[in-house]
Amino acid sequence: MSAIHQQAMTYVYQQVLQRLLEFYSRAERTALQLLVQRLIVAAGGIERIGTYRVLVAQNGSREGFYALTALRAAQLSIAGRHPTTFDLRVATPRLGEMTQATLENIHCCYSALFLYDDPRVELLMADNREVVPFDRSKPLSAQGREANRTDMLMLGHLRSSDSLLGVGDEGYLAMAEFYKNMARWDAGVDSWVSCDTPRQQKQFLSGLRRATRKIGLVFEPVGGFDGLFAQLDYLGSDLFRRFYGQEHLGVWQPEGRLEACRQVGHIRIDDLVTERLEESNWALFSEFLGVSSDELVAPSLEHEYLSPYLSAHLCGLQACHQQERGYAAGYTDYVQRMIMVMHRKRMPEPVCQQVQGLLGAPSEIPERRAVIALETEKNLNLNETQLVCMLFAPFVEKGAGLEHFLRCCHPGMLVGMPDLHRALRGGPVTDQVAHWMVDVSGLPVAMLCKLYRARITTPEPEIIRADPQTAMERADTDQGGQGADDPGERAARR
Repeated sequence: MSAIHQQAMTYVYQQVLQRLLEFYSRAERTALQLLVQRLIVAAGGIERIGTYRVLVAQNGSREGFYALTALRAAQLSIAGRHPTTFDLRVATPRLGEMTQATLENIHCCYSALFLYDDPRVELLMADNREVVPFDRSKPLSAQGREANRTDMLMLGHLRSSDSLLGVGDEGYLAMAEFYKNMARWDAGVDSWVSCDTPRQQKQFLSGLRRATRKIGLVFEPVGGFDGLFAQLDYLGSDLFRRFYGQEHLGVWQPEGRLEACRQVGHIRIDDLVTERLEESNWALFSEFLGVSSDELVAPSLEHEYLSPYLSAHLCGLQACHQQERGYAAGYTDYVQRMIMVMHRKRMPEPVCQQVQGLLGAPSEIPERRAVIALETEKNLNLNETQLVCMLFAPFVEKGAGLEHFLRCCHPGMLVGMPDLHRALRGGPVTDQVAHWMVDVSGLPVAMLCKLYRARITTPEPEIIRADPQTAMERADTDQGGQGADDPGERAARR
């Protein structure tokens, strides 16, 4: 970069900071100075700030955008007063429900903050275990869509069929791997910045604990988010390979770029941004960032990685197929409960109105059902039949719920129950039965056999040691010697 070009870009960055600060109140400018001091202290002093790198995740939520504006303002503020400033790594996880509209919002935010082409900023995204530069025009890979779909179904089946808690738990595992590997990419990072409140942190850690137990690991959060990376180091950074087996998943790509690993600190900024989010001055988003408020990732109720739209849809399907109350009753219950909780948490009224509007009025429920079903088919390649099958979770515990599922949803297959059990035990299966199993569940027969051997309530899973044979792998090994119906068989996963 020539001196003239560098001088010109410095002027541009100063203009970006000045315009951004025009949208900040006096209190926010004070909070910005506190953030600057927090970053300088974490770096070990202003003389070390030039070699300090922080990681922040960007998923297209209101909180994510605001946190990024705060970090960018801090980065440019330091650069305006000192020769160097910290580096910023912004990473986006390509999870199943991320839409093109969300990617466009993220691009608008990056453009407004002049993040593109700034050598002090890395813009990355992770798609199917591959780290690539952020590109809003790059569609989710077919392999990534299939992985998201399979992960959701497998962990969704590994739950009690009378509760929706646990549907979407694959998101906690995916984000744990994402954080770990984004922190290890290339030269690594020094700190991870989050604006999660203590309640959100507790929700994430509880969800990750639940999800790891499903795959036979023990995750006992110590020290909250401050100790998260130490716990992930203990578990290993490739949780899904432990889940599915070494032969089914490749390593993170590109190989050789994930070797660096520093001790990663945690910088909380929720105390600096929460008040602003509650005030909810939409001018920052619409006028400066240029993002569409209708496409902001909506806040979830019970589950961080399950959108409220899919949650409402699942509640409707559960009421219809498992509770004999009708789809509209379950959908309405969820919407009312969500709005009530949002008000109780004193979320900004525009956010409550936005979510309620997007979920629709009672008269619009049939239309919303069709729209959500279409989006689920498009983003996750899942249809209602397969979602209903996941809700019943009929294959686990040696098919304990299979007869009930067939009587409720597929009575014509009751006559084929012996064939189904034989196939799920790994025996020979006709093409007709195999096709039915795949069509109804959305999973290959081999995966269903894994679920068949799995148990929802198991003894305390064993803790992972250095390069061990996991509980799941031992289950598959034992399968050859004990037989599929051995009562001592360990819960197996692919």
